[in-house]
Amino acid sequence: MAENGNANGEFSFGTGTARNGLAKIQTHKKQNGICHDDSGPSVKAQTIDELHSLQKKRSAPTTPIKEAQGAFATITDEDRQKQQLQSISASLASLTRETGPKVAKGDPARKAETPKHVPDHHFAPTFNVSDSSLKFTHVLYNLSPAELYEQAIRYEKGSFITASGALATLSGAKTGRSPRDKRVVRDETTEDDLWWGKGSPNIEMDEHTFWVNRERAVDYLNSLDKVFVNDQFLNWDPQNKIRVRIVSARAYHSLFMHNMCIRPTPEELENFGTPDFTIYNAGQFPCNRYTHYMTSSTSIDINLGRREMVILGTQYAGEMKKGLFSVMHYLMPKRQILSLHSGCNMGKDGDVALFFGLSGTGKTTLSTDHNRYLIGDDEHCWSESGVSNIEGGCYAKCIDLSREKEPDIWNAIKFGTVLENVVFDEHTREVDYSDKSVTENTRASYPIEYIPNAKIPCVGPHPKNVILLACDAFGVLPPVSKLSLAQTMYHFISGYTALVAGTEEGVKEPQATFSACFGAAFIMLHPTKYAAMLAEKMQKQGATGWLVNTGWSGGRYGSGSRIKLPYTRKIIDAIHSGSLLEANYKKTEVFGLQIPTEIEGVPSEILDPVNTWSDKKAYQDALLKLGGLFKKNFETFTSYKIGKDNKLTEEILAAGPIF
Repeated sequence: MAENGNANGEFSFGTGTARNGLAKIQTHKKQNGICHDDSGPSVKAQTIDELHSLQKKRSAPTTPIKEAQGAFATITDEDRQKQQLQSISASLASLTRETGPKVAKGDPARKAETPKHVPDHHFAPTFNVSDSSLKFTHVLYNLSPAELYEQAIRYEKGSFITASGALATLSGAKTGRSPRDKRVVRDETTEDDLWWGKGSPNIEMDEHTFWVNRERAVDYLNSLDKVFVNDQFLNWDPQNKIRVRIVSARAYHSLFMHNMCIRPTPEELENFGTPDFTIYNAGQFPCNRYTHYMTSSTSIDINLGRREMVILGTQYAGEMKKGLFSVMHYLMPKRQILSLHSGCNMGKDGDVALFFGLSGTGKTTLSTDHNRYLIGDDEHCWSESGVSNIEGGCYAKCIDLSREKEPDIWNAIKFGTVLENVVFDEHTREVDYSDKSVTENTRASYPIEYIPNAKIPCVGPHPKNVILLACDAFGVLPPVSKLSLAQTMYHFISGYTALVAGTEEGVKEPQATFSACFGAAFIMLHPTKYAAMLAEKMQKQGATGWLVNTGWSGGRYGSGSRIKLPYTRKIIDAIHSGSLLEANYKKTEVFGLQIPTEIEGVPSEILDPVNTWSDKKAYQDALLKLGGLFKKNFETFTSYKIGKDNKLTEEILAAGPIF
């Protein structure tokens, strides 16, 4: 017995009481004279750097060599690294030197942590001596979100982990796209194919100017100690997958594209090969505004012949997403595949619906349906085998986001998500989604699998319904109309909605907005070409076109009221179920639209807009005004002939408003 512990014994509490009133501690002598030791074996490291090196294990290659001898022959890690670096060096090659820089894998800041026995993988081409040939450009290749978080927080000012685990970043001076600074090379590849001139989003530049800007971007990227390289895919259709390489200077850009493009498996990455398209994002560096065709220090340049895109003077990540979408609007129709700016969902029975609509029409809200699978929220292809999502992620607006209104988006904002230009509490890091201090265009970028009912892989059968959404602030379009093929083409080409904008007097007037194919900023060919492809596919697959007004009823904005969302949902449900096809229809004047006389759960009187207006003359005036705006907008397209004769063009024109 001992009141104080003995170093040679084991301790236990006895039944007696010590002087201080506590239980006595007893020691029991061990046979070998040593107390019980709970510690494990010593760590197998001599230095702290060696200990850190044990923390991370290396990924092993798994892709078999093609035509390899032996069932288990695989490409060696060293050969794979060398092939990847040769490919990346070729991507970063200067046009004047035709050879790339010296490239090495890994973060230059972490060289001290690298164990001495692990060789550095690098590729060093020979060329005339210059400053860039005297240094290595370190390549951070297809980093994981966790690695990109570390890079952003350590090196990029304005990067923070928010309370939900998402990465908050800043896009610099530009908080939205710069469509007037986007250029497309006009050459023999694009001269006859692309839509040029009045109304077109394609502003031309010559190839020499592209080379000047490409050289500027590549020289900037090569001057850096490190660049981020993402090798990823576009289009979930395995037969029509496009390989893209994104070279950027910011972890924010790399993580954004990791989320937005389709993420390759380790096996796909090892066999990636030469990309089909490459983006050089040197957005932190301006273009030379004195260069021909340049109108500012920002330039987004696409060269379809070289399959390259150069970004200078803007760090807004959306330029990469929408730049690639423009490229898909050129590449896919070449394969007789229709590229679409739309949402897409699928019912439990495999019925697919496409949703087209400009900002504020409810495209995201209506295509997100917990009773249906989400194929995608923004960009799709329609091929001979069905529909497929172009992207691997979602790019959601965050302004005034709430858990109640958009629970799926709210819950998707977690670790791995990029939050662009949001404002948060400096202590708790809780985001205030109503704060517009940086911009109203706050965004969240996250992988599509963050949405619980996303269909993975993001493909589906041929669409059964094509839904065109309009928020009509003039209050004259019906809540729903069944469209003929010609009418579908007409309204698809028009791409109408109405915005409510404030005037100097403080009176808010509706303003008609038209965006061809519901995405004029991104189309490459003439709108009628996409419309003809849409009509052909709809006719072949027996799909039905619908025009759904989510805007005003009983008067224009200010006097009428917004059509209730539950009514619009009932309409969409009736479209999905097929019951709306069985309804009785009547024809409206001016626009000649077929409208149902009744829909379950929707008041019949609102189905024909004229019934909801107390002032019938005001209704007629508003109807004629909107019809006139449609006609004026369509003048841009009337001179374009589809096919050998003008028959289809005439059919589309006849499907518009007549008065």
